[in-house]
Amino acid sequence: MAKYTPQELANALKEGLLSFPVTSFDAQLQFDEENYRKHLAWQASFPVAGLFAAGGTGEGFSLTPSESERVVRAAVDEVGARVPVLASAGGSTAQAIENARAAEAAGAEGILLLPPYLTEADQGGLIEHVSAICSATSLGVIIYNRANAIYKDTTVAALADRHENLIGFKDGVGDLEHDARVYAKLGDRLFYLGGLPTAETFALPLLQLGMSTYSSAMYNFVPQFALDFYQDVRNNDRVAVNKKLNEFVIPYLDIRDRVKGYSVSIVKGGLDAIGRSAGGVRPPLQNLAPQDLADLTALIARIS
Repeated sequence: MAKYTPQELANALKEGLLSFPVTSFDAQLQFDEENYRKHLAWQASFPVAGLFAAGGTGEGFSLTPSESERVVRAAVDEVGARVPVLASAGGSTAQAIENARAAEAAGAEGILLLPPYLTEADQGGLIEHVSAICSATSLGVIIYNRANAIYKDTTVAALADRHENLIGFKDGVGDLEHDARVYAKLGDRLFYLGGLPTAETFALPLLQLGMSTYSSAMYNFVPQFALDFYQDVRNNDRVAVNKKLNEFVIPYLDIRDRVKGYSVSIVKGGLDAIGRSAGGVRPPLQNLAPQDLADLTALIARIS
């Protein structure tokens, strides 16, 4: 059973850094629960505000529903007493409902609702899709604005009026006008988090639009750097943010952009680089090429 009400969860998440732990795989690319638990325990030993199990960085898109449930259960069991654990729901409406119910049964505190699979939908369809998931669980739900699920400000407002357990808006597009419209209309009814790849790059300007937090993938392998960066953002310390952008984040982006899909692969590469391997990525993603891993390892060493 969840320890937080939806509003309590929103209040906890909006004031700290969030992250999506990678999902550990063995040599056969099967879920390695023992190693996953070790990684979670390390992640939870730092003051992170929330961990999202089986999310995008956790390759949730490559997990079967039963694997996803197992990953969430392991996360809740390992660190749920210390850090709020949230799960993802995606695919068709029916599958997302199944994911949400399984996550609630596993003891997760909330749900990140991913875009529906493949099909395009207008605002009315998105309203019914989100409503179905919100109605199927008592957990707090965060909608993810990206891909084929772009929620207009009026749509978000209608959903917030309809469902008290809709607590958050995560943006993965970076349309500043759109984000401004959503925040202007909803205000403190929701909390807002940045979800663009390597969110640190956009964190300072998005803070001005009401996004008090973001999901940090690099927290997986350089947690203290990620926490320090987040504090610089919250302090509006532009000098410190730009210093960290130049010394690590931008060179990191240069490696990430060499191959499509590296936004996930580079995170597992980072764990390889620091001696905390979580295994490889599942196809269609590709592991870092040897030179890319060497470049990343050298980059991490410069800030360690």
